Amino acid sequence: MTAPSEAARAGILKTPFGSVRGVLFDIDDTLVDLEYSMTTALREVSEHLLPGLDQAGWERFGRIFTHETTHFYDRYLAGELTFNEQRLLRGRAALGHFGVELDEGEESHRWLTAYSEKQPAYVKPFPDVLPLLDVLDNAGVPYGAVSNNVHDYQRAKLDGAGLERVTHLVGTDTLGVAKPDPAMYLEGVRLLGTSPGETLYVGDNRLLDAEGSTAAGLVGVWLNRMGEVVEGFQGSMVASLEELLQ
Repeated sequence: MTAPSEAARAGILKTPFGSVRGVLFDIDDTLVDLEYSMTTALREVSEHLLPGLDQAGWERFGRIFTHETTHFYDRYLAGELTFNEQRLLRGRAALGHFGVELDEGEESHRWLTAYSEKQPAYVKPFPDVLPLLDVLDNAGVPYGAVSNNVHDYQRAKLDGAGLERVTHLVGTDTLGVAKPDPAMYLEGVRLLGTSPGETLYVGDNRLLDAEGSTAAGLVGVWLNRMGEVVEGFQGSMVASLEELLQ
């Protein structure tokens, strides 16, 4: 990444979307590669249940868990399920697709416990994260994270991934609401000590991150790492965090 400009060293970061004085990030699949950690741990704890499953099958298994069962996570955010309940339901759905029924009781408990223990070890930051944080630190530009999960769980995730320097963090239990409630983004702005219009918000979810933060008055940017094509999208978008400095 390029060295910060004179403006950046004064606490102002020039981006393709204008000059900003603060940056807020989503966490999962923005700062850390959550999908990799989930699918890797899933395979490790489920191989004994799906012997002989080929690579295409494991990719399908992972996609069901990470992308096609998010309605269970929405129910968790709505207070209808606990975090572990939604996680187990997603696992059952993925296994059920391949004809494996995870029994109630001890078998489910063992599977869930094994997954919960192994998954955090695979959480790592994307390669473009630390260089960007270095630029922000050198520039004197404050940054933080706003996440649709509870504060302490995400704090442990960031710390485990070597992102202890992301000190400002807003979780769903901070204010009792979740993105795209404007209060989530505005609390992040308050922690940074900036104003909404001079705060960049970047995340991988087009609706919750880019459009939600923009509606709250921030400079919202969609981090579209996978190159997804969305017809009619007219907001700001980057394919990597490096592009924020170009």
